[in-house]
Amino acid sequence: MGELDRVLGGGAVKGSLVLVGGAPGIGKSTLLLQICQSLCRTGTVLYVSGEESVGQLKLRAQRLGVSGCGEKLLVLSETSLEDVLEAARQTEPDVLIVDSIQTLYNQELDTPPGSVGQVKDCTMALMRLAKGEGVTVFVIGHVNKEGSIAGPKVLEHMVDCVLYFEGDQHMSYRILRAAKNRFGATNEIGVFEMGDRGLEEVENPSLMLLSGRPEEAPGTCVTCIMEGVRPVLAEIQALLAPTSYAVPRRTSNGFDYNRAAMLLAVLEKRGGLKVSVCDAYVNIIGGLTLDEPAADLAAVLAFASSYLDRAVASDVAAIGEVGLTGELRPVSHLEQRLAEIRRIGFKTCVIPKGRGKKPGAEAVPGLRLIEAANIGEAIRGVLGK
Repeated sequence: MGELDRVLGGGAVKGSLVLVGGAPGIGKSTLLLQICQSLCRTGTVLYVSGEESVGQLKLRAQRLGVSGCGEKLLVLSETSLEDVLEAARQTEPDVLIVDSIQTLYNQELDTPPGSVGQVKDCTMALMRLAKGEGVTVFVIGHVNKEGSIAGPKVLEHMVDCVLYFEGDQHMSYRILRAAKNRFGATNEIGVFEMGDRGLEEVENPSLMLLSGRPEEAPGTCVTCIMEGVRPVLAEIQALLAPTSYAVPRRTSNGFDYNRAAMLLAVLEKRGGLKVSVCDAYVNIIGGLTLDEPAADLAAVLAFASSYLDRAVASDVAAIGEVGLTGELRPVSHLEQRLAEIRRIGFKTCVIPKGRGKKPGAEAVPGLRLIEAANIGEAIRGVLGK
């Protein structure tokens, strides 16, 4: 599974302990059951489930199309830590999958299963198994909305890799990202789509994130961010409306709140738009979280488009960091971002001025570049005077 390998940094390392966290029902068990078919080609897998019986696991495997594993996929429905460790010693698997860590319990402790003490003790025992026997261990951990009760947050310092499965249960797309990885980078993401037969890899997330984008609608602009070494296009939507309160409302979803407030202040002071008398809302489509400065210019153009009620052309994208004086600053990996923008079908891109003077920089064929020194020039170049 290429998307999972990308997040892990090339694949699972022998003797490593990987924690897969996420909200209940997001698809963690589905993901790990699906990879069993690939893992069984090179070794033996012991799948321990404390939440489902063996018969239920078989039904789910048939629905997901997991077949051809034969005797290399061993299934155990057990919640006792001692029995799980004994089964691992007898079968000597190459990969051990525990679903989930909240259901395991150590009989020597008086606390109930799922408590912080039980979760830590069971994880420590699995870590000793992984390091001592060279078994690759995948552990599923549930988290609540705060992510603080007996979930991955209390285990992050113990494991080698922490993966978070994110997404809305009411939407089909899921994003897998690494919060900690001793064997690879933590800025890679994997994109999946939940279907009737389980999770399917989304090899081109840009098209997925831009699907259903409104045509010629004010308040929207596209930018390109870097998720590890992968450029991904994201749509930023903004809405400015006259406020009925003494203090205007500011709401941000998927975009840093403080940065959005800063960009609104720069837009009013340096862009000449009276946005302080408007309620402001910003939303990132597709469940992404934009945390890099390269999305600043697109956010400013989306705010200006909504304020002026003029649409940014559907074939225009924007890349650039905005400073407090309104200047546009260059960003890293600009050539890769421009190539991705052109590949998706965009014709024009707004970038910081001076990019053409960079040594070795070459224009992307078929992509018109609008170079702007500040947000005023960018707004006039895209939305007119």
